[in-house]
Amino acid sequence: MTRESLFNIVMMSLLILFPLWAWIADEPFMITLATKAVILALAGVGLNIALGLGGLVSLGHAAFFGIGGYAMGILASHAQSYSPILESPFLIEGTKSMPVIWLVAIISSGLAALAIGVLSLRTTGVYFIMITLAFGQMLFFFSISWPAYGGEDGLPIYVRNGFPGLNTLDPIQFYGICFAILAVVLFFCARLAKSPFGLALNAARQTAERVETVGISPYRLRLAAFTISGMITGLAGALFADLNRFVSPTMFSWQTSGEIMVFVILGGVARLFGPVVGAALFILLEHLLGGLSDYWHIYLGLLLLLIVLFARGGVIGTFAGKGANHD
Repeated sequence: MTRESLFNIVMMSLLILFPLWAWIADEPFMITLATKAVILALAGVGLNIALGLGGLVSLGHAAFFGIGGYAMGILASHAQSYSPILESPFLIEGTKSMPVIWLVAIISSGLAALAIGVLSLRTTGVYFIMITLAFGQMLFFFSISWPAYGGEDGLPIYVRNGFPGLNTLDPIQFYGICFAILAVVLFFCARLAKSPFGLALNAARQTAERVETVGISPYRLRLAAFTISGMITGLAGALFADLNRFVSPTMFSWQTSGEIMVFVILGGVARLFGPVVGAALFILLEHLLGGLSDYWHIYLGLLLLLIVLFARGGVIGTFAGKGANHD
């Protein structure tokens, strides 16, 4: 067993033991913090497929995060107001069912990622970064100018959506749902990285010309990775909206895209648990330093600077050594 695999097991154990301790100690706020970390980690895992495996530096992943959030908000708001989303030619009603909302969030964010990827992946380098940022900002301003769903004030959801057999208003049960989804997605990403698709995508990231010589299209590989990445990030957006019971245009903002990228860089790009460690560290710093100063991001910036300069493998790379490991 490698040091990184051991580190991953320890991290997974902490994600189980910490909320259990908070539940026993009757600290629901700490469970909520852990839930937020898990959901943001899920968004980072989505980006890590595009960034870590595909080498695609996207500053527009908040677009998919926001689409997932608004998919939840629109469906839940119509369910709580007992008004259909669309009456003709087909009757489309809202719902408070989490599995249905997740499916809609995954499909809608996946379609958006496919459409954005078709155009964005025709560019490379800084042009790709800017076009993904542009798409994210377009959706941000669209959501602000959408008064039917709150506009710039956002859209409140009064009751958390339901999951069969569980009380989702109980913090520990909702955490269990989010943790289970994260575990499934991490397993999927581990298998994806070792699959022929993942190996070909990694090869395209390193030398696209060699992949083309064996008859594989780097463009199609990257488009598939970008779409899968968007779907996972959209699912995280739906969970985040359910956690807060609120949807707002800030989910589309470039700052949100930047934060998701920070999770990946802090933990380690292309590391399976990199986004998990990065998101947990981000929430920890926000909780410990946010009460001391409104400018706690200064310390986060210093930490990020140190990692970029002296620990380019992120926190996991520092403890586990060089080389990505998706075990």
